[in-house]
Amino acid sequence: MSAVDAQTVRDAMVPEPTTLPGAASAQEAGRCFAESPEVRALFVTEEDGRLLGVVTRKTLVREVVAAGLDPTAVELRRIAEAPYHTLDAGLGLDEAFRFLEEHDLERVPVVEEGGRLVGVLSRAVVGRRLAEDEPPDSADTGGVVL
Repeated sequence: MSAVDAQTVRDAMVPEPTTLPGAASAQEAGRCFAESPEVRALFVTEEDGRLLGVVTRKTLVREVVAAGLDPTAVELRRIAEAPYHTLDAGLGLDEAFRFLEEHDLERVPVVEEGGRLVGVLSRAVVGRRLAEDEPPDSADTGGVVL
């Protein structure tokens, strides 16, 4: 059994993704995006950490700006898009990678029992971990690792 076989999603996830509570306003979400351009999505959670959904810049434009709503009055729980997929933190890393590949997903929220958000798993990170664990097959590549 390889080292990756024994690893779980928890071992490879990015912990503590950017979150806002469901009661936060669309304006607060917009401020987060403006202050951190590298953030692509905000995870919206209940007070107990349970994942409600995801808000992106596109969500804000479509659901608030284009609809002519007051961004200070729109709670994120109202516009958060439920995630299509989540992964359990205890799932094996190989299985998680197959799932990401099969569904062509770049990143997926990671949850624990009860739906509490604990991180985000990136396909690129998992792919690198899997590649690092596989020994090079020098017989097939003439000694050159591809």
